Amino acid sequence: MKSIWNNIEKPKFDTLYGDVKTDVLIIGGGLCGILCAYMLKNEGVDFVLAEADKICNGITNATTAKITFLHGLIYDKIIRKYGADKAQLYYKSQKCAFEILTRIASEIDSDFEICNSFVYSLNNRSVIEREVEALNKIGCNAKFCEDTQVPFSIAGAVKIENQAKFHPLKFAYTIAKDLRIYEDTKIIEVKNNMAITDKGTITAKKIIVATHFPFINKHGSYFLKMYQHRSYVLALKNAQSIKDMYVDESNDGLSFRSFGDLLLLGGGSHRTGKQGGNWEELEKFSEKYYPEAQEIQRWATQDCITLDSIPYIGNYSKTTPDLYVATGFNKWGMTSSMVSAMILKDMICKGKSEYEDVYSPSRTMVHPQLAVNMFESLKGLATLKVPRCPHMGCALKYNKQEHSWDCSCHGSRFDEKGKMINNPATTDANVRYN
Repeated sequence: MKSIWNNIEKPKFDTLYGDVKTDVLIIGGGLCGILCAYMLKNEGVDFVLAEADKICNGITNATTAKITFLHGLIYDKIIRKYGADKAQLYYKSQKCAFEILTRIASEIDSDFEICNSFVYSLNNRSVIEREVEALNKIGCNAKFCEDTQVPFSIAGAVKIENQAKFHPLKFAYTIAKDLRIYEDTKIIEVKNNMAITDKGTITAKKIIVATHFPFINKHGSYFLKMYQHRSYVLALKNAQSIKDMYVDESNDGLSFRSFGDLLLLGGGSHRTGKQGGNWEELEKFSEKYYPEAQEIQRWATQDCITLDSIPYIGNYSKTTPDLYVATGFNKWGMTSSMVSAMILKDMICKGKSEYEDVYSPSRTMVHPQLAVNMFESLKGLATLKVPRCPHMGCALKYNKQEHSWDCSCHGSRFDEKGKMINNPATTDANVRYN
């Protein structure tokens, strides 16, 4: 099911046939990969971007496109786990990314709009107060408020003014048009500095993996360090007009933003391969609070969740100095895509980035979520007599709401006939037609 963003003409790029050489290969043509290419081009770096399908045809297509550095209740978490200095660097990097992103977006046709950003809690005032305190401690002007536009009472909300929203595909397609991009160019395998495609090879001095979930399993242990989380969106007409952006601090709460005369209502979230509220939860909410609303469109998206809610950006692993990764945006892909482009551009061009330690993919894995991820993987491997995911052999579960086969271990998804929808799997699955 396509999102409302598919209302514009898509640019077209050639397929790569044969062998090419370049300084930097970027694998993945979502917003993150495009921004990496855009930043490298501005530095005069020779690059190639290879996309297995069409650019922005995956997760970028399904975003609700909130441009903000208010990422749930992340800042209090970082201070408690890593200290105020790390939290301040995270904030500085995200604020810088916000400024670059909004400057570009405001200069092109992207339906760019300034608004405020809120994170609310239904019943936990103290977590909101702690986040406001944490933000002000690191220099961000955050406010506690109870007066919002959401149609129900809350315990409190964090408010940051002058954030933004836009049309993600108008933005991405505009900046992509002058980049060296190859579509329908699937990377089958990466060997040292060579990527093998289904129609040739790309040799590069440096390689960036920007494929949402990293697909190279022998480095980095991303299959343990992350899981995937699905959420759902209804585009409603004749519902409430909400100027600002709202998101619940709970993973299974609701989000709100408007686009034109439509309200984008998000929620129904769950770990991929598990049960959740899905669109049914949103439908019930709409019937209760917006009885006159008309559903215009619906879609779903998928996010990579890291152990500590901070993305993994930098060297793919300690032993791969020329291989880089950008992943685990934890539902905040707009500014985190730009942070990725900033960090990787500096690491490639200057040898280092002032933010690389905060986002290092090799930081500690000591976290309770690691045990949960390991348990889900073992359970998926131990489940018998069901279709298996070609990624690492976990059991696939049939998703009746979306008519797909989903992996609860690492989040790969396949249609009813086994065609791959979401990675980290790189091939189709052998499933029984349901």
